[in-house]
Amino acid sequence: QAQLVESGGDSVQAGGSLRLSCAVSVSIRMRYRLCMGWFRQAPGKEREGVATIRYDGSTIYSDSVKGRFTISKDNGKTTLYLQMNSLKPEDTAMYYCAANYGGRCPSLTDGDWGQGTQVTVSS
Repeated sequence: QAQLVESGGDSVQAGGSLRLSCAVSVSIRMRYRLCMGWFRQAPGKEREGVATIRYDGSTIYSDSVKGRFTISKDNGKTTLYLQMNSLKPEDTAMYYCAANYGGRCPSLTDGDWGQGTQVTVSS
């Protein structure tokens, strides 16, 4: 199991930037081919994937954030980041980080999750 704590959420104007952080405490078992990602959920909507980074550093982004968001991790893989640029009002949501292991990436039904950090983008 993994413990994840998000931070960095804030209220910003459209066009602004934020960097979210996720402190990750991972069990020994989960260190094997760790995959981590960011998800978000707006009120009344389903949770959706935003970005994922695999154990080898490869990344996947949702179409809605490509070119604007960047997912990264530190060398020790103890902190996950999401750099968000050119923010839009539709980016407003609770943002969650999540982790999985064994080469499997987190999904809505598989993985460990943080409590979330709120991002609000005003027009």
